[in-house]
Amino acid sequence: MTAPKPPPESARALRAIALAQDTFDIEAAAVLGLKTRVGAGFADTVERVLALKGRVVVMGMGKSGHIGRKIAATLASTGTPALFVHPAEASHGDLGMITTDDLVLAISNSGESQEIAALLPLLKRLGTPLVAMTGNSQSTMAQHADVWLDSAVDKEACPLNLAPTASTTAQLAWGDALAVALLDARGFRAEDFARSHPGGALGRKLLTHVADVMRTGDAVPRVTPQASFSEIMREMSAKGLGATAVVDGDDQVLGIFTDGDLRRWVEQGVDLRGKTAQQVMHPSPSTVVQTALAVDAADLMERMRITSVLVVDDRARLCGALNSNDLMRAKVI
Repeated sequence: MTAPKPPPESARALRAIALAQDTFDIEAAAVLGLKTRVGAGFADTVERVLALKGRVVVMGMGKSGHIGRKIAATLASTGTPALFVHPAEASHGDLGMITTDDLVLAISNSGESQEIAALLPLLKRLGTPLVAMTGNSQSTMAQHADVWLDSAVDKEACPLNLAPTASTTAQLAWGDALAVALLDARGFRAEDFARSHPGGALGRKLLTHVADVMRTGDAVPRVTPQASFSEIMREMSAKGLGATAVVDGDDQVLGIFTDGDLRRWVEQGVDLRGKTAQQVMHPSPSTVVQTALAVDAADLMERMRITSVLVVDDRARLCGALNSNDLMRAKVI
């Protein structure tokens, strides 16, 4: 019996696929076209922002406003204080949020947004510098700006050449380029980014220290070098870590005994009942200091192929213990 042939793709499906491909081509060309326009104006904007005592105030109407909100958020999360102010609301009181120490980044493809144009004399009187991101050098915004960033595109991805598509993509790319240049100039690091994102995965990895997630006090298994094998097993069973530290009277770590050590001794046919902790322990085990990042402890455990690690203080005394389950609960791994 011959298998049924799949139905031919409908004309609508083929049209949708073709339009998607055209959209990608048009928007990619719009972004690549910006490369030739990055010059003195962009560098001037970067220097002005770096010298600010205040914030970058981003403005835009409609789709440009949505892009502006994203640009403000990206700047703020990468070390440049920024906020979005709606131009229409600015005319009804929110202009008071802008000071002479700020810089306004106004976004409009046409450069003729009435709501922004109405604010230009007030911004000039206030002495607040204006960077205009527009697609028209002869527009009202571009002519009144201290710096003009050219965001012009040859055409929109919209088949009618009406809906803001390629133009908003170009605006977004300008904003990202500005944020990247500024974070690099500020020496912004991954740790700085994490401080702005404490609730995210990166924040947890870069802000969580071993001391935040380790087991402490009576939850840390430990025995003396003279402890019998039965004492070792009782301690390991009671604490549920799959290992126990062997410490001296000052809590200095002498060794460790793990489930893996137990298996190896048994495989060798050794009678452990008369052995002491000092005789069966693994000497000089890997440890991590309590002030280390939890992600560094995870890297150590992965590198050494171990599931638990002992934690020591700045005097190399046992103060905690950590295993992979602790790190997973803290969402570090």
